[in-house]
Amino acid sequence: MNLLSKFIDIIYPPRCPICREFIRDNPMKGENKDIPFCKSCFSDFKIIYSPLCPICWRPFVSQGEENHLCEDCLRKKPFYEATAAPYLYEGSLMTAIHKYKYGPKSFLADYLGPLLAHFAEKWFAPSNDFLAIPVPLHPKRLRQRGFNQSLLLARHVADRLQCELDFLSLRRVRYTLPQTGLGKVARRKNVRGAFHLKDPEIVKGKTVLLVDDVATTGNTLNECSRVLKKAGCKEVFCLVLARAGFS
Repeated sequence: MNLLSKFIDIIYPPRCPICREFIRDNPMKGENKDIPFCKSCFSDFKIIYSPLCPICWRPFVSQGEENHLCEDCLRKKPFYEATAAPYLYEGSLMTAIHKYKYGPKSFLADYLGPLLAHFAEKWFAPSNDFLAIPVPLHPKRLRQRGFNQSLLLARHVADRLQCELDFLSLRRVRYTLPQTGLGKVARRKNVRGAFHLKDPEIVKGKTVLLVDDVATTGNTLNECSRVLKKAGCKEVFCLVLARAGFS
């Protein structure tokens, strides 16, 4: 199989899925050599560093502080225990996610999914005690896009953490406007009552890993978590590939 892969690479040299340059012209090196992006694009992925809010993962501009709660989480704690993301939603990663969702280029899940799964493995030890649930799309949007980008990412997370994946129980029952472009209050109202859990017994007493591609204000994740907690879910931890915004 390795020989076949090498032969295919000779005939069809791999390109960076973001900039479409040949990877051999700008290869990754060292521990990152197996990452399927060119060096220039991947070096533009902005890793989130402390200080940050340990609940919503919002990074702070000042670099001389310890982790501490942001104003929003101090005023009202979210329904989830914590959200975590490896990268900021900007630069070449933003380009990749836009191509992934709106291209639509579902194959990019095989490039982006392992990055989120690797991060999840550092945050959680593999365990079958977790239940991975992707943020659902409304059926209308699912038909338009052809796939749920969060589900494809969640498959990689569930495989890496060796946990169960449930993508049918949590449903988006109300068609909502895209959160992009809405104000803070409008975002919260937009997703209120948009989700429903088919069978509460599925999550009762369990720890859920709620998976999505991007977190901005976190209202979608919080509304999903509210529904899960109301159904008796023990804990909800949110995993997203990218987190938007500095406070």
